Amino acid sequence: MHDVRTVRAPSMLRLASASLAGTAIEFYDFFVYGTAAALILGPLFFPTFSSAAGTLAAFGTFGVGFVARPLGSVLFGHIGDRHGRRPVLIGSLLLTGASTVAVGCVPTYDTIGVTAPVLLLVLRFLQGLGLGGEWGGAVLLTAEHAPAERRVLWTSVPQVGPSLGFLLANGVMLALSATLSDAQFASWGWRVPFWAAGLLALAGLWLRSSLAESPRFLEIDDRARVPLAEVVRDHWRLVLLTAGALAAGYAIFYAVTTWSLAYGTERLGVSRTVMLTCIMAAVVVLGALTPLAALLADRFGRRPVCLAGCAGAALWMFPMVALLATGAPLLMFLGILGAMLAFITMFAVVAAYLSELYEPRVRCTGAAVGYNLGGVLGGALTPIVATTLAEQGGPVPWGVAAYLTGIALLSLGCFALLPETRPVRVRVTEPEPAPG
Repeated sequence: MHDVRTVRAPSMLRLASASLAGTAIEFYDFFVYGTAAALILGPLFFPTFSSAAGTLAAFGTFGVGFVARPLGSVLFGHIGDRHGRRPVLIGSLLLTGASTVAVGCVPTYDTIGVTAPVLLLVLRFLQGLGLGGEWGGAVLLTAEHAPAERRVLWTSVPQVGPSLGFLLANGVMLALSATLSDAQFASWGWRVPFWAAGLLALAGLWLRSSLAESPRFLEIDDRARVPLAEVVRDHWRLVLLTAGALAAGYAIFYAVTTWSLAYGTERLGVSRTVMLTCIMAAVVVLGALTPLAALLADRFGRRPVCLAGCAGAALWMFPMVALLATGAPLLMFLGILGAMLAFITMFAVVAAYLSELYEPRVRCTGAAVGYNLGGVLGGALTPIVATTLAEQGGPVPWGVAAYLTGIALLSLGCFALLPETRPVRVRVTEPEPAPG
């Protein structure tokens, strides 16, 4: 039976909101790079490549961030399991914010040659390192304060952070793209969103400075000396299953937000403004429906909702690609929206689900490693593989649809092998008085 004790935090809304703000800021940092990679980084940092090859190279540096995320989850997970969840929130935000600002300061290839893409690679690695620690700290701090019967709902609040971060990153890019000439955008405009990350990081640090430590962490008497060693020894199967289960969500999200942006602008000739608007409109719906998916998981269980999202993704990938290939904004929006709904049906739930799957003494490491390995499987390679398949295919990139469907089926199988963790509420009835 799972733990059903209720921990009443002084203010769950304040705690969840602070976690949301920090998560949104860090994902802004991460997403602004992906958008820049799709729109401009190729010709600026890989000018000797063809247009398609330059985009692939830019997506390669994008993928490095995902490779770094599991390493960040190990580093910050160790801190979280040994010293508390709260220090993770501060350290990860500082690292991600500083490296993002630095990306905006890197000279282009024309100025410093091959050193430019090398610096880009290093800073993207540091971004990923910070983000690998962010998720575990933010959602676990919320999950371990939340009442058991509404744990998914409360942990879905910081899960809205990626949507807000994406909207903020792409909103800034959209505004700059719409108001600047192509020459101005290529010269300095693309740097502005990276510089803005510094102000956002300071705001996030201020919000998080007053958060209380997790009560679950404070209750642990025998803390793991080397959390990663325990996770590898005792929970390796669980880590692999959670990584495989989450791969589909990552693949769908980055296929929509990164690959489709490059595909629409480069292959179909759709303007940057139209593509960004279609994607952002779908993400607005995604953020709005996140609490609904969370309520369903609190009511019906974690695994059934995740299985429904995976099944929906597997069924929707071919229609999504067909709708994208039309180049018609409304149809493209509908294709993207369907994919996003399948994505959020899974990812609104996983913060609570992973925190319940792992025991408290190694929870920060185990949950974060599983979550970020899923990012490597599903997110790191998807823009590269999808771009390659689209280049080799015909007018409609059916290979991309097949690839995404295959990942969705893999995740479906992994979710099916995971246990249900919804807390069981035990009703205690008063004994009837003895007949007198």
